[in-house]
Amino acid sequence: MKRLIFATGNQDKLREIRAIMAGLDYEILSMKEAGIDIEIEENGATFQENALIKARAIQQICHELVLADDSGLEVDYMNKEPGVFSHRFGGEETPYSIKNQMIIDRLEGVPDEKRTARFVCAIAAVFPDGSEIVKEAAMEGIIGYKEAGANGFGYDPIFYLPEYGCTSAELSPEDKNAISHRGKALRLMRKELE
Repeated sequence: MKRLIFATGNQDKLREIRAIMAGLDYEILSMKEAGIDIEIEENGATFQENALIKARAIQQICHELVLADDSGLEVDYMNKEPGVFSHRFGGEETPYSIKNQMIIDRLEGVPDEKRTARFVCAIAAVFPDGSEIVKEAAMEGIIGYKEAGANGFGYDPIFYLPEYGCTSAELSPEDKNAISHRGKALRLMRKELE
């Protein structure tokens, strides 16, 4: 079976990836499982640039198929912040419960119709021959008024999906994977790999 290295150390993300990519003719390994331990500076201006930066850096080490993603939250009222700085928003070591409250506080008094937001995910593939593919997808919603839900991670507890009547952290993992930005982008990439 061929190996596919996914440039992440996030176990929650890896679980999502393995569920969505199940049945592909690849063994999906994290960087750690592949024995790769490097810090990669994500200094791109877009999610696509950051995904490519990570995938290229890992591919130069392992010379195998590498997938990397960059994703984040864009809040329209905040000029699409935190955007590519989603992980670093409020400080890298700051717990997401505090980051989530910071966003809720910035939207105090803002009505639902102006609380629009989206999760964006770009996935880059760099192949052993050096060729590259990038796919991007989004999930639209609004910023809620308080955290809700124990499923998911990051900004999921404040990302409210009006058509489902709940936050993305209140969805089952299967339901979330079916509609999430990462799920959509991974399925687009999966089609390319098949």
